[in-house]
Amino acid sequence: MKLVRALGSVGGLTLASRVLALVRDSLAARYVGAGFASDAFNGVAFRLPNMFRALFAEGAFSAAFIPMFNRKAAGPGGIAEGYHFAERALAVLLPVLLVFTALLIAAAWPITWALSGGFSRQNPTPEQFAFAVMLSRITLPYLALISLASLLGGILNSLDKFWVNAAAPILLNIAMIAGLWLFHGANEYETARVQAISVTVGGTLQLLWLIWACRRAGVSMKLKRPRLDADVKELLRLIIPAAAGAGASQINLLVSTALSGWLLASGSITYIYYADRLNQLPLGLIGIGLGTILLPTISRLLSTGQDKQAMDTQNRGIELALFLTLPATVAFLTVAEPIVRGLFQYGRFTPEDAERCGWALSAFSIGLPSYVLVKVLTPGYYARGDTKTPVRYAMLSIAINIIGNFVLIPLLGHVGPPLATALSSTVNVAMLYSTLVKRGHFAADAQLRRRLPRLALAAVAMGAALLAGESLLDPWLGGPMIGRYIALATLVGAGVALYGVACFLTGAYRVSDLKALMRRRGSTAT
Repeated sequence: MKLVRALGSVGGLTLASRVLALVRDSLAARYVGAGFASDAFNGVAFRLPNMFRALFAEGAFSAAFIPMFNRKAAGPGGIAEGYHFAERALAVLLPVLLVFTALLIAAAWPITWALSGGFSRQNPTPEQFAFAVMLSRITLPYLALISLASLLGGILNSLDKFWVNAAAPILLNIAMIAGLWLFHGANEYETARVQAISVTVGGTLQLLWLIWACRRAGVSMKLKRPRLDADVKELLRLIIPAAAGAGASQINLLVSTALSGWLLASGSITYIYYADRLNQLPLGLIGIGLGTILLPTISRLLSTGQDKQAMDTQNRGIELALFLTLPATVAFLTVAEPIVRGLFQYGRFTPEDAERCGWALSAFSIGLPSYVLVKVLTPGYYARGDTKTPVRYAMLSIAINIIGNFVLIPLLGHVGPPLATALSSTVNVAMLYSTLVKRGHFAADAQLRRRLPRLALAAVAMGAALLAGESLLDPWLGGPMIGRYIALATLVGAGVALYGVACFLTGAYRVSDLKALMRRRGSTAT
């Protein structure tokens, strides 16, 4: 069960990062609230670095670079040839990033306008819009920092040192928490500026961490003169379609944010942002972790002719993804508002804000299984050198998302963008799955077919129990911080326990499965 062990390492660190992100967002809700300052930071200044990280660091670069690095390392030159390829990629990547970042900083005004729809419904003053542009300029250097970090992280992932790269985002969250806790200003605008500065500080810490980790692992690269040889051209050719293919959900969120700024009132972007952050907790723990592990694993198996093992690995990836995702989906559908209230309803973030954010979270959660499955299915394409098919499907899902926004926003307000994003992601994953099956690159095995309906039934049973018992914890969720966290921990713990029991009662897992897992762990330990 190497996949489970690797996911445990990556997932544990990703979980730590996501928990710290919730602490960060709780502090931001307290000190910034839900208004123009929070919309400017969450919707534009922080949205662009987040999107670029997902598209590049967690998506395009990894999807293109890791299979090529593995092929080089498996060749006659061994790992040294892999490092030589990485040096050539870095030589081209660095100047491109520096020029690209400088151009984005210079064009911050139109970028801010495009990402926010000009905040049309909020009717900002020139000074307010200038403030939003300033926040964007402060955070834009993060793009170059995280892109360089992604190259180093890709090398470490290829060496099976998954935990090092997974730990890097923790540094960003620590920097942002420190900024909010120690340096928050007298008003929301001063605090939003502190948030922006801490983003770039956090990116610097991430890059330094990965440089240090590479040196510890014996990876030493030198800066060389840029040269577009055949390998680098192939890498660049793969990156652009991979960005859209792996980052369709992020592009959809970007479109939704822009339309929200254009069509919705003040605070709507912040409701959508906080709902997305909660939705990202299981996505980060499960989807990104599995995607990080599956791509190098499947590409390595295919490069050595082990096609059957590659398909089995992807079956177990889907099974594991849905085992962990379905209960989160049901929980966000049934008790979203209490969760939001317990985490964010402080200071400037009012009960009305918490209620509206909860509605957005429930809408997002409808697409949570598909968000995760995209991360699990796309390695089946990238490992075979196909980055064009995912991009075609991603473009179609983006078109569906845009149409959905225009249809649903007049009907549902700020709930429309999350629901449109969820529906478009579901269409995307359906196309990815059906194409893999048609090509003979994937077939659901008997174990997967038996377990999935039982897992769904177990998740529904857990949700019904949480909905029935939520009122018992309700008084605690609006009280002091310690009481809130105890109530939330109780809610999560009860959900985990109920789901575990339901999995055995429905037959999704049997006692023999647990015994087999313990025997594997015992044999591994010896």
